[in-house]
Amino acid sequence: MAADRHRDGPAGGSPSHDELFAALRDVVDPELGEDIVTLGMVRSARSDKGRTRVEIALTVAACPLRVQLRNDVTRRLESLDGVTSVEVTTVVMGRDERARLMSRARRAAQGRAIAASFPDATRVLAVVSGKGGVGKSSVAANLALGLARRDLAVGLLDADIWGFSIPRLLGVAGPLEVRAKKILPARIEVAGQRLQVVSMGFLADENEALMWRGLVLARAIQHFLEDVAWGPLDYLLVDMPPGTGDVQMALARMLPRAEFLVVTTPSLAAARVAGRAADMARKGHVRVAGVIENMSPYMTEDGRQHVAFGEGGGAALAAEIGAPLLGALPFDPDLTRAGDAGTMRELATDGSFGTELAALVGRLATDIAPPIAKSGCTARLIQHVDAARGWPAS
Repeated sequence: MAADRHRDGPAGGSPSHDELFAALRDVVDPELGEDIVTLGMVRSARSDKGRTRVEIALTVAACPLRVQLRNDVTRRLESLDGVTSVEVTTVVMGRDERARLMSRARRAAQGRAIAASFPDATRVLAVVSGKGGVGKSSVAANLALGLARRDLAVGLLDADIWGFSIPRLLGVAGPLEVRAKKILPARIEVAGQRLQVVSMGFLADENEALMWRGLVLARAIQHFLEDVAWGPLDYLLVDMPPGTGDVQMALARMLPRAEFLVVTTPSLAAARVAGRAADMARKGHVRVAGVIENMSPYMTEDGRQHVAFGEGGGAALAAEIGAPLLGALPFDPDLTRAGDAGTMRELATDGSFGTELAALVGRLATDIAPPIAKSGCTARLIQHVDAARGWPAS
């Protein structure tokens, strides 16, 4: 994969200026939902004999997102042929540059495709996969539970309209209450925090086949974003249907600042399919926040390791697309039983799965995708827009 390719030096010469800038268009500012080239944040990019140097302009010197942006730039460029090393330096924008960027941010905030019923400072993480059967929904549910345990305000939207499973996994049922023409999410108590959940499973029978086409699917997602009383959230987790179809394209249009978490099993074949979801994100200028490997090798009580679903797929995919591998969640029969029984939220957190999940969630919340309202460089701007809509400051 990419790491092996770079170890021996450039194979076909250093990337050109245009190739570097084309790759940097895949690096999306998580607050503004646009790539750093379009935003004018890339001052220079050059590569000489594989040694690549990039200069990025930030809005403020102490921007808390500078590490995330530096890492995103590094990983993306390291995935290019011919790159042996990447050095990223940061400078501070001048007053005029900052004014232009803020003006663009205001236009983007005012011109959003929809008026979502949660603040713009909410971090939207879409959990995606290239194919079904990789445990995407259980990963989404456990990420939501893990973030809520960190005393964060979390919403979980089951956007897998045809194949909804979140209600069963979490043991929560509808129907949902309507108040003041807004749908109230189902609420689950998690470590003193409320996890809010919305799913088509609250509106349809579990055994009913929904034969809806693209436009109807997109309208259902818009309905869940606009007409549900989510309120202030730190995170909205979206459990997406598998593949690269209408729902994924609709979400990228409706929520341009959404970020993808790509789920794969350790199988190299599954990782190849998952790569298509990452490719779709890049083509839609959506940030790929990271890769999560699910159903990784697990240890039985007798101390033997079992490789049931292959090895290395998550690391290979992360290296190929230039995104971080956030963690590898081991296969756990108890998790399967808990999902079937609707007791996933009661699953022990001190086992191998719980330990790995906690580490993954911790990395996500503190390094890879921290809450924007608490960490963003332009969070004041976003909060200004939120205040105009009546949202309280975080």
